[in-house]
Amino acid sequence: MVMSNLISSILEQLNRFAGFGIGLASLFTENVLAHPCIVLRRQCQVNYHARHYHLTPFTVINIMYSFNKTQGPRALWKGMGSTFIVQGITLGAEGIISEFTPLPREISHKWNPKQIGEHLLLKSLTYIVAMPFYSASLIETVQSEIIRDGAGILECVKEGIGRAIGLGVPHSKRLLPLLSLVFPTVLHGVLHYVISSVVQKVVLLILKRKAYDGHLAEGASPVQSMLDAYFPELIANFAASLCSDVTLYPLETVLHRLHVQGTRTIIDNTDLGYEVLPINTQYEGVRDCVNTIRQEEGALGFYKGFGAVVVQYTLHAAVLQITKIIYSTLLQNSA
Repeated sequence: MVMSNLISSILEQLNRFAGFGIGLASLFTENVLAHPCIVLRRQCQVNYHARHYHLTPFTVINIMYSFNKTQGPRALWKGMGSTFIVQGITLGAEGIISEFTPLPREISHKWNPKQIGEHLLLKSLTYIVAMPFYSASLIETVQSEIIRDGAGILECVKEGIGRAIGLGVPHSKRLLPLLSLVFPTVLHGVLHYVISSVVQKVVLLILKRKAYDGHLAEGASPVQSMLDAYFPELIANFAASLCSDVTLYPLETVLHRLHVQGTRTIIDNTDLGYEVLPINTQYEGVRDCVNTIRQEEGALGFYKGFGAVVVQYTLHAAVLQITKIIYSTLLQNSA
């Protein structure tokens, strides 16, 4: 009896530790390992000069190697701190707005159109608050390491505040006012959230129903039961993020070009892997940007750097699979 309780306690502790480890591995992959892919993807998106669109993972890996060889690892990890800052500002703004307004942070099971509208309004206001900091973070991730001056981690906050109040580093006359960036920023943010939420719920429902049917038919082993407690949600999050990123990639390309315009940003040459290029676009707004890309770069111009998305999610899927194998092995050895 004592031995049985001891084994049960060990399994429970292992289960908790493994669950924490699985979540940590997923977060690490999404926010750290994927960052070089995000850097290259954004550089390709804003590079209207580029002749090579990097639509496949093969050319993406090759150009990543070139950047790493000529500039060192920092070329692929720049701006990572600022992305965490933007995430923190977004979460903080959402919490503060929901605290002082009746706008709900979560949608209850007995939802209605009014509640959904208020929830999406909260998200929209949050994206507006975070917008200048997102813009500053975007510039940090695409600015060439060759001309960077070793800015501190809080430079994103300083630049974001400066952009919001119209002070700080001088920009060119082509800089679009923040007011004109509100619509594309909110549209992209809300659509990304809606697509992610819908896909996540659908995939999670399918996986849980499949697991439930499997348990009824064959009976679940302790190992499988523990796997079913963690992995369906991770897979659903993976599928949700993938679907939203792929679906909204053209809009993201337009959004990033509008945010960077007029900021005197110098990016790496994504055709050669060395040298730098200035951003000298003169888009008047969303419509002009869309029309110009279509006319000058073709429909595939909206998908510049798409190979980085393939690399990013292939890497994420591989980490999830490896984590699952390790977790299963640990549980089987402990059973």
